[in-house]
Amino acid sequence: MKDGLCSSVPSEVPWWLIASMSLLLTLCLTLAVQAPARLPGIAVERRLAARLDLSVGDTVRLGPAPDSLRVLATVAAVYEPRPDPAEVPLESRRIRMHLPDLAALLGVPDRVDRFGVALRPGVSPDSAVAVLDRTALGYQAYSSREIASGSSQTFRVVSRFHRAIAVISIVASAIFLLCIMLLKVEERRMDAAVMRFIGVRRRTIFGALVLEAALVAMAGSAAGTLLAVAAGAATNAYYRRFFDTTLTFSVITPGIVTFAVLLSLALGVLAGAVAAARLVRTRPMVLWGRG
Repeated sequence: MKDGLCSSVPSEVPWWLIASMSLLLTLCLTLAVQAPARLPGIAVERRLAARLDLSVGDTVRLGPAPDSLRVLATVAAVYEPRPDPAEVPLESRRIRMHLPDLAALLGVPDRVDRFGVALRPGVSPDSAVAVLDRTALGYQAYSSREIASGSSQTFRVVSRFHRAIAVISIVASAIFLLCIMLLKVEERRMDAAVMRFIGVRRRTIFGALVLEAALVAMAGSAAGTLLAVAAGAATNAYYRRFFDTTLTFSVITPGIVTFAVLLSLALGVLAGAVAAARLVRTRPMVLWGRG
């Protein structure tokens, strides 16, 4: 102690240690000042990343408009969005950001366009919507069912159009099948006449012809099912590649196959029964060509 002052550094500390500590402190401060701030991380949609040739770790520049790209960000992830039929034909691509980073980028903190609310099991969505609508002003609550119904009007129109085409196709195919069975039975006139001459009953001939028609319908159903599966696979392969998505465009379900087989069998048996009834009501001599 000298003149009432206390030295903070003991006299026995070497001068070179003091100089080393000062240099180390200066270096740390310099690195701290020069260290860049942490960039916000974003998740980029796979198709957008492929178009812009981006990968994890790349640095991009973001902004609310093309002429104001002032924020730097790092690609933290590349994700595959959930397939949505409403967005497949659109060319929009998306990125995902943390909410504070997005608010800072847009300059509108504490404001959102929309958000979702998960309900506990047993809670009625309609009652929750009514409660939310009465809680505050400035927003409108919708149930997920209403949103899905409003966004799927186009698909409903397409579904009705396909249903109309299916009905017309079934009617046309039934008429065509009936004509084919009539022609097929007409080729059996001589066989039917011989069977009638040797005493075979009409009921037996009728049953044989109907059974033959049912077998033909079953064979046609099997061939049609294989053709539908192959066409569906080709459709999915083409449009998945065209739209670059994992969405399934053509689905052949067991219910569809069962309905098609039963319908084909019913139409085949009906057409065979009509043609066979017309044949067995004709006299044997007429069938033989002598009547």
